[in-house]
Amino acid sequence: MLFTPANRRSYGFDLFDDFFNDPFFTAPASHSTQTLMRTDVKDDGVNYLMEMDLPGYQKEDIRAELKDGYLTISAAHNDSKDEKDKDGKLIRQERYSGSCKRTFYVGEHLRHEDIKAAFENGVLKLQFPKEAPKPVEEAPKFIQIEG
Repeated sequence: MLFTPANRRSYGFDLFDDFFNDPFFTAPASHSTQTLMRTDVKDDGVNYLMEMDLPGYQKEDIRAELKDGYLTISAAHNDSKDEKDKDGKLIRQERYSGSCKRTFYVGEHLRHEDIKAAFENGVLKLQFPKEAPKPVEEAPKFIQIEG
């Protein structure tokens, strides 16, 4: 069989595929993809329990927002460390700035007050009902008929 440029790829003979699949070209996983925002979701029968790893973040750095049935967890942190010698000359200066965000669909009938959240030791814990409570029906309102 004659291998033309058109059919080489279908038979696994593409030089560039082999070249760029070399481990040299694969970027190492960053810190954020390895350890940040790892999430476990458990079902206890009545509620969903969500635990999200956020190491290095403080409670003040984290926001949880519920909008249109989507729960979005975001965290942002800025840190600066300056060290100076006895003469006030800069010896070392390090800066870190990072943010991360994840969104989960939790249902359109879930309300803010249905979600319980706590943050301790770098772990955000959220609890919300599997089925949102049905909205309270208002008492019937009658329309005045004139005539």
